Amino acid sequence: MNRAVAFALLATGAITLAGCGFTPLYGNPAVTAQLHSVQVTTPPGRTGQLLREHLDDALANAKGGAPQYRMDLALSETRYPRGLRVDNVATRYEYVLTANYTLVSSASGVAVMSGSTRAQVTYDSADQPYASITAQQDAQDRAAAECARLIQLELAAWLATQGKS
Repeated sequence: MNRAVAFALLATGAITLAGCGFTPLYGNPAVTAQLHSVQVTTPPGRTGQLLREHLDDALANAKGGAPQYRMDLALSETRYPRGLRVDNVATRYEYVLTANYTLVSSASGVAVMSGSTRAQVTYDSADQPYASITAQQDAQDRAAAECARLIQLELAAWLATQGKS
């Protein structure tokens, strides 16, 4: 009896979902192909390199192929002291990474999309200098990974709507 009810609910749900016009974001093969053909240019520096690596992984950048788009990035980094001790030394920091990006068509050289993402992470500042530097670098990497994820989602959503217009 329970299996029959479960099967009926599953069948009803599948029919309802099929009739609503729901399409997964990556269900369109053109979106994935266009994501592969984005060439990322970042500003010099450690954070720029980290963001580029994460974006190349997220977009599954196709090496060797002619890119359809070029993404230009501008980064802004800010570090705020949090958690002050009695002697006015910060024990915790908040690191904010803002990535402004512009997507340029390689064929026409015209900017077709622009946006901005922001990632906030916190990290402990240890009394040992090496541990403090390592924690700060880890925060930069986590923030770059989050910005890359947000850029990928915004870009995929934009590319998915381009095919429908």
